[in-house]
Amino acid sequence: MAEPMDLPEREGMDYDVVIVGAGPAGLAAAIRLKQLDENLTVVVVEKGSEVGAHILSGAVIDPAGLDALLPDWREDPDRPLKQEVTDDRFYFLGPAGSLRLPNFGMPKLMNNHGNFIGSLGNVAKWLGARAEALGVEIYPGFAAAEVLFDEQGAVTGIATGDMGIDRNGEITDRFTRGMELRGKYTLFAEGARGHLTKQLIKRFKLDEGREPGKYGIGLKEIWQVKPENHKPGLVQHSFGWPLDMKTGGGSFLYHAEDNLVYVGFVVHLNYENPTLSPFDEFQRFKQHPMVRPVLEGGKRLSYGARAITEGGWQSVPKLAFPGGALVGCAAGLVNVPRIKGSHNAVHSGMLAAEHLVEALKAGRAHDELASYEASWRSSAVGKDLWTVRNVKPLWAKFGTIGGVVLGGVDMWINSIFGASPFGTMKHGKADFETLKPIDQVKPIVYPKPDGVISFDKLSSVFISNTNHEEDQPVHLQLKDPSVPIRENLPKYGEPARLYCPAGVYEVVYANPEAKTDPKFVINAQNCVHCKTCDIKDPAQNINWVTPEGGGGPNYPGM
Repeated sequence: MAEPMDLPEREGMDYDVVIVGAGPAGLAAAIRLKQLDENLTVVVVEKGSEVGAHILSGAVIDPAGLDALLPDWREDPDRPLKQEVTDDRFYFLGPAGSLRLPNFGMPKLMNNHGNFIGSLGNVAKWLGARAEALGVEIYPGFAAAEVLFDEQGAVTGIATGDMGIDRNGEITDRFTRGMELRGKYTLFAEGARGHLTKQLIKRFKLDEGREPGKYGIGLKEIWQVKPENHKPGLVQHSFGWPLDMKTGGGSFLYHAEDNLVYVGFVVHLNYENPTLSPFDEFQRFKQHPMVRPVLEGGKRLSYGARAITEGGWQSVPKLAFPGGALVGCAAGLVNVPRIKGSHNAVHSGMLAAEHLVEALKAGRAHDELASYEASWRSSAVGKDLWTVRNVKPLWAKFGTIGGVVLGGVDMWINSIFGASPFGTMKHGKADFETLKPIDQVKPIVYPKPDGVISFDKLSSVFISNTNHEEDQPVHLQLKDPSVPIRENLPKYGEPARLYCPAGVYEVVYANPEAKTDPKFVINAQNCVHCKTCDIKDPAQNINWVTPEGGGGPNYPGM
């Protein structure tokens, strides 16, 4: 067998625009490009096995983006969003009860009436079909593994990953060389903590002068509940229990069509206690007396998890660089208090496309789209993020009760006067810097799952339909393999085994009773591509790189 250094030259294809990621941002950009100039050649590469396979969101969707991109979408009988919000409720949870917050006290932007409950994965599939009808080429199952640069350092496209290389880095009989997809411009729409996006931010110093990127982890299950427990159009947001008052996060129940309920939980990744497990907090939440009765007698259909960008206005990196630009969640455009980002993803994809077309018409290529960077803050995206810019830092500084109250007041003042008494607050530490040593916290002990309402990680990963080719290089790379046992285990109890929502990381002892000879084990096969490890590891020792295309979860309607 040949060594990787003997790999043959890649074949290549040339386009006007190459787009990485077939989510709402990437597909909106592709559609808008073809709307403005049908002769443009546009290609979208997607690491999921099909469009929508890796998409996970709540999701209550603000249709503003779709209305702008495809004004006729509501007239399509195959439209992906049909269940409009009919009832909007907010609750503060305690261990045994709940307090409903009055809707009139909420800032207008928090009102969900006029929004839709639906699957963002299905929205992506529908957008993909519309894009293909316009002549966009879409290649699912091909992961963008490498950024291509010219001699001046400008981005010239991407290369898809090689397939058929075994765990030892050697070529197998199923080897297929990756392709070069070269473009005059390349848009990166990889979602939160994108593998290539992270490299580009570092190379071009796109985060210079910005606050650190902030994140949460969102966990979601789809349940089919008994008809008598189903209230079509009900949107229920909550915060408080089971999280303590210093730990940010929230929860939701969305009643979609066909007796489906989307139940989810978000933990802000600036939490301090290394014994916290977002997955187990989610399972505890479902046992709350306001939640369990809805799910009892129902069936859990699917599970998934994904990192969420939460830095907002202060953390958005520079969006343009020579030869390319960032759009959607790769750029960090989520509105945190609304728990919504798809509308901004679509808007940003459209905005980038409009500036791209102007550049291409002028005969430009591989330069910086400075006009896109200059325009986003005054666009619909910027206006959406400006009003809520202090909600996250207020929560981090004053805890759940004080932070939520002050955040609400700040949103009211911003929406009325366009300014805040707090100015624009800073986030401070990056999420990987916030953990306390394990000897300074009270360890959290979680109840065993009952197998009815609460479940374990492995049975949950099973219904995410996650799969990877086993004999391939491990895509969760340790910069220093000794760090987990030498540093993270004694100081933090090795938090990777807890913050990972898929059971990827374990500490295994030769003698479990005596806890001797610990070994750090990576079960890469389980990975649902949430990126939490890449974000939260206190040593920043874990580097998530893309596995073979088509690997990972295959979410049905998430």
